Amino acid sequence: MSVPAIILGIFCVFVALIDAFESVVLPRTVQRSIRLRTVFYYFSSVIYYATGRIPKKYKIRQALLVAFAPINFLTLIAAWACLMIIGFTLIHWGYQTPLVDPKEDGQFMAYLYFSSATFFTLGYGDVVPLHGAGRGLAITEAGLGFGFLALVIGYVPVIYNAFSRRESTMLRLDSKAGSEPSALEIVRRHAQAGVMESLIPLLKEWEDFSAQLLESYLSYPILAYYRSQHDDQSWLRSLTAVMDACVLVIGVSDGPDPVSRQLKFQAKATFVMGRHLLVDLSYVLDVAPETERSSRLSDTNLEFIRATLREYGLTAESGPKAEDRLRTAIEMYEPYAFGLADDLIVDLPDWVPEDNMIDNWQTSAWESAKHF
Repeated sequence: MSVPAIILGIFCVFVALIDAFESVVLPRTVQRSIRLRTVFYYFSSVIYYATGRIPKKYKIRQALLVAFAPINFLTLIAAWACLMIIGFTLIHWGYQTPLVDPKEDGQFMAYLYFSSATFFTLGYGDVVPLHGAGRGLAITEAGLGFGFLALVIGYVPVIYNAFSRRESTMLRLDSKAGSEPSALEIVRRHAQAGVMESLIPLLKEWEDFSAQLLESYLSYPILAYYRSQHDDQSWLRSLTAVMDACVLVIGVSDGPDPVSRQLKFQAKATFVMGRHLLVDLSYVLDVAPETERSSRLSDTNLEFIRATLREYGLTAESGPKAEDRLRTAIEMYEPYAFGLADDLIVDLPDWVPEDNMIDNWQTSAWESAKHF
């Protein structure tokens, strides 16, 4: 009997079980002393960042970035299973579990084969324990293996349901903010149509969306790395554009009607929930805010935005105090957005859209841009 091998085997099994439990079952983030997935994500991030250095013009870059999160997720599941199989192998080997075939006794590879077949409940019957503790260990491993596989099968739909909800909310933003959303475009389209009150349900939707993302990302951080179905879209890009729009709405002078006050109230609520998401996710992913980078909103763009808003009957507050409030609000979330953008390898939106921007719905593989 080898006591160190038995202790090491028990340790491997418990590490895999605890990590899988905290990652799949436990619906909250906790402080972990044994963190297999943290080590796993650290080494896999090296590959992810190396992929991000491939020039954007190469399609293989986007293909690899899209595949990273699902492959990472499946590989982590395989790592948990392998660690449990190796753990039970070490326990059997250390205990020298008697087998029906005496020639197999004490052979590490025989115990590894037996542990693998037991974990996946294959039940070939060619290598089986003779009696006693060996049979008890086999039953325990078979039960854990069956439960683990059932847990994984139930885990995958949760991930993809959350992904589907995220994508559908982002796609609905296209008609109101453009396929490459920006703060000015969100406000301009509503002001141009004379339906600024329609911004209220839009911002309410993104307040709820931010809360849903926060719950999903705290429970399943890997979901943040799942890239969108369209190459030019990202949940972080869309959220940042919406928060930029909230800052613009908050900085617009109050109108005489109660709708403008309600709009400002909703913009503040959406801003608060969006910042909550960015701050908490940065903490979970261990991404520090980038406070040294200059703001995306230049003085030139700010003057252009104010002039554009005036064209549609909206007056942006001006003066030193208004300028300080604007810059302070931006500084509350932009450094976190910068840090997450670098970590997730995505681009943040501009405040002002490019000239003659074409939305995704206006083009297809068979025709040029359409307008109506």
